[in-house]
Amino acid sequence: MASNVETIRHSASHVLAEAVLKLYPGTKFGIGPAIEDGFYYDFQLPAPIQPEDLPAIEKEMRRIIASGAEFVRKEVSKEEARKLFADQPFKLELIEALEEGSISLYEQDGFVDLCRGPHVATTREIRPDAFKLRAVAGAYWRGDEKRPMLTRIYAYAFGSKADLEAHLKMLEEAEKRDCRKLGKELDLFSTHEEAGPGLVYWHPKGGRFRVALENWWRDEHYKNGYEVLFTPHIGKSWLWETSGHLSFYKEGMYSPMEIDEDDYYIKPMNCPFHIMVYKSTGHSYRDLPLRWAELGTVYRYERSGTLHGLMRVRGFTQDDAHIICTPEQIEDEIAEVLRFSLYMHRTLGFKEIKAYLATKPKGDGSVGDPAHWATALESLKKAVEKEGLAYEIDEGGGAFYGPKIDLKVKDAIGREWQLTTIQFDFNLPERFQMEYVDSDGQKKRPYMVHRALLGSIERFFGVYLEHTAGAFPVWLCPEQVAVIPVGEAFMDYAKKVAAELKSVGVRTKAMLSDERMNAKIRDAQNQKIPYMLVVGQKEMDEGAVSIRYRDGRQENGVSLADFKAKILEKIAAKSLEA
Repeated sequence: MASNVETIRHSASHVLAEAVLKLYPGTKFGIGPAIEDGFYYDFQLPAPIQPEDLPAIEKEMRRIIASGAEFVRKEVSKEEARKLFADQPFKLELIEALEEGSISLYEQDGFVDLCRGPHVATTREIRPDAFKLRAVAGAYWRGDEKRPMLTRIYAYAFGSKADLEAHLKMLEEAEKRDCRKLGKELDLFSTHEEAGPGLVYWHPKGGRFRVALENWWRDEHYKNGYEVLFTPHIGKSWLWETSGHLSFYKEGMYSPMEIDEDDYYIKPMNCPFHIMVYKSTGHSYRDLPLRWAELGTVYRYERSGTLHGLMRVRGFTQDDAHIICTPEQIEDEIAEVLRFSLYMHRTLGFKEIKAYLATKPKGDGSVGDPAHWATALESLKKAVEKEGLAYEIDEGGGAFYGPKIDLKVKDAIGREWQLTTIQFDFNLPERFQMEYVDSDGQKKRPYMVHRALLGSIERFFGVYLEHTAGAFPVWLCPEQVAVIPVGEAFMDYAKKVAAELKSVGVRTKAMLSDERMNAKIRDAQNQKIPYMLVVGQKEMDEGAVSIRYRDGRQENGVSLADFKAKILEKIAAKSLEA
C-alpha cells in the first residue's frame, strides 16, 4: 500500500499533467510516477520549454489545487479506453499492453489519465507550498534510445512546507559537498573525458588517503582470518562462459580482445578468478572455511549518461571477498561477516545503519535448490536480528543465484548509501564443479558467499568525501599537519619540526613559501588539514608549537614531544575527533 506522501506525489503528477495540457495544447503525455523525493511526468510538447517556463506551470497547478477538484476513479473497457485516448499515442501503447478487461482511470477537473491509483480525495490535499518544479530534462520514451525523446519535468513534493524546506536545505548542503567539487578543490582526484569517461585518476593527496584506507583494510582482514589474493585483469572467454557472465551480464562487459586466436575479456568481477585458485588444489572439510579477499580492479560498461563523479564509474577497485565453507559453517560465517562489516562502518563514523534482506526472485528468475534458498535466507535473517539491526524485506530483490543482505548507511546530511553486500551464491560452485571431501569421505559442494564491505574504493571515497565534507578523521587525512613559520627566520625550525613528525609516520608538510602567515593558515584550513603548527621565536626557544585546529580552536605553547604523542595516539585509536 502506498504511503500518504507517495499518494500526494502521484496525485500531484496528475495535476502537473493537467496544467501542461492546458498551457500547451496539442501536448502528448506519457507517464508520471512518484519518485523518492517527488515525482515527474514525461511529455511530447508542441514546442520546447525551458526552466524559466516552470513558474507559470506551477501557478496553473496551484489554481487547480485551489479548485478542490475530486479525484474520481472510473473503470472502462479496453475499447472505451482506446476511444478516450485516441489522440494520445503513448497512452494507446500502454493500453495495448494491458490485458482484456476493465481498465482503471482517474479524473480530476475534467482531466483523465490511465492510473491504478490510489489518489488523495481532492486536490486540496496537495499542499500548494509543499511542492516545487525543479528541472526540465530529456528522457527517451520507456527508456529506449530508439524511441522518441520526451520532455521530463521533475518536481519535489512533500506532505508539508517544513518537509520541503528541510529537503531543499539538505540539497543545498549536498551541492557544497559534491564529491566532484571537493575532489577538485582539495586536489584529490580527476576524471578526463578526452582520455576515457568514467575512469578515475587519483592525485597524490587522494593516493595518500587510499593507501591509509587500504592498509587498514588489509590489517583488519588479516586479523579477521582472511588471506589476500591478487588475480589477473583478463581471462579467456571460457571463464566467463562457465561463470554465466556472458549469458547474464554481457551488456555490462567490454568487447573481447583476441590473443593467440582466443577471445579474452577484461574482468567485470573477481569471483571466477578466486574459484580458479580454489580449484588449483584439493580441499578437505578441515580446510574450510576459506576467507579470501582482494582489492581487485574491475571494468564494467556504463552508459555515458549514467556516469557520475566517483559514484558511477567504468573502472573501480572492489572491496571484495569470497567465503567458501561447508553448509554447517554458513550461519556462523554470515554472522561474522555482518559483525565485521558493522565494525568497519562504525570505525569510519557511520552511526545509522539499516539492513535490507533481498529474497528469491519470482518465477524462473533464480537457480538452486529451494531448500538451500530457505536455509540461506534464514541464516541472513538470524545474523541481522542477532546484531539488533533495523531491517526491511526486499521481496524478490535477490540475485538469480542467491539471497543477500545490503547494508545502507546514513551520511551526515541524512542521505542513505548502500555500501555492504553479503550475497549467497548457489550458481558458481555448481558451474565450476567446486568440491571438498567431507568427514564421511564423500565429495560435496561447498557454499559460497560473495562479500563487499565498502563496496568499491572509488564509490566509498565519494560517499565518505561527501559525508565528511572533506574534513577526514586525522588517521585518514592525506595531510595531517601543516607547519607554518611566522617569518623567514623560523623556516629552519619549521623544517626541523616537519622532519621529526615525518620520521614517526605523520603526514606533514612545511609551508615555506613567501606568502604571509595568515594566507598560509587560510590555505591550510581550506585544505581541511586538521593541525596547523605555527612556529615563531617563542616556540623555537622552547622546542614547542602553537596549534591551530581546522575548526578555529587554538592551543599555544605545546611542547613538540607532547604534540607528537597526542597525534600518534589519535592516529592509533582511529579517532574521529582532531
